[in-house]
Amino acid sequence: MTIPTRRHPYAGVMLLAAIGLPGCGKGDPDALSTVPAAGTITFLDKPIAKGTIRLVPEKGRPAGGTIENGRFTLGIGSGERLNEHIVGKGFPGVHERQAMLREALEIINLLWQGGYQNYDGRYLRLEDARVFDLPERLPLIAVAAGGPQAARLAAELGTALFATEPRPDLIEAYTGAGGSGPRYAEAPLAWAPDEKTAAQAALETTRWSLTGWKVMSELPNPVNFEAATTTVRLDDVMGQFACGPDPERHLEVAGQFLDAGFDRIALLNAGPDPDGFIEFFRTELGDRLRARAS
Repeated sequence: MTIPTRRHPYAGVMLLAAIGLPGCGKGDPDALSTVPAAGTITFLDKPIAKGTIRLVPEKGRPAGGTIENGRFTLGIGSGERLNEHIVGKGFPGVHERQAMLREALEIINLLWQGGYQNYDGRYLRLEDARVFDLPERLPLIAVAAGGPQAARLAAELGTALFATEPRPDLIEAYTGAGGSGPRYAEAPLAWAPDEKTAAQAALETTRWSLTGWKVMSELPNPVNFEAATTTVRLDDVMGQFACGPDPERHLEVAGQFLDAGFDRIALLNAGPDPDGFIEFFRTELGDRLRARAS
């Protein structure tokens, strides 16, 4: 299977990562339809061992995941108002969204057992549903967690954890609830030949990330993100992102997640030059980061 690509400011950023999905979707029936696919994903006629793919159906919501050593990882979370409110069904509070997510995960696990399945939940229902061509090796389900409750849910019904903050309490909640799968995290980096250029690029494109998940999940439109970030300054960006060409600063930011207990680090490059970032990783950062993790 070949997926066409086009040039983009962030092209190639997640090719270095194990996973890059915070996860979306409230878990309604439309979001649960799956079409298994098999084959080799290529770029410029060469197989891709790791990367992010996003599936955009003609109708319905997009879904996404990553390739890691030829495998697909499903990323799932409790959703955000930005891409949920447009269907006109409202956007429930976080507790209701977590309950919906639980039912969605229960359905996925039920269908992956094979055969015809039925499910009668408070929010979701199935009648004689079946996935006819299950893969020999089921994908990992990486559940996005912004708090201990979701981390425990990842342990119970998922097979991996994903987070965007270097919080040891998420790891403690996940492992304490029996979670033993990969622990993914997304590290904020911005590479450029100088610190100010890198920080400016991150300020222009990714300053919304400084607001935190509790704010980001509730904002409905880009104009709201714009308004919520009017007070973010370059110094704020440099305080959270590793900006510029110094590998030690990048190692410091990524290392926070390793220290917290995460064992799979996605490097999110918000800098203006993805090719330069990849070369920087190859020649200066990669070996240091591997040594730091060992």
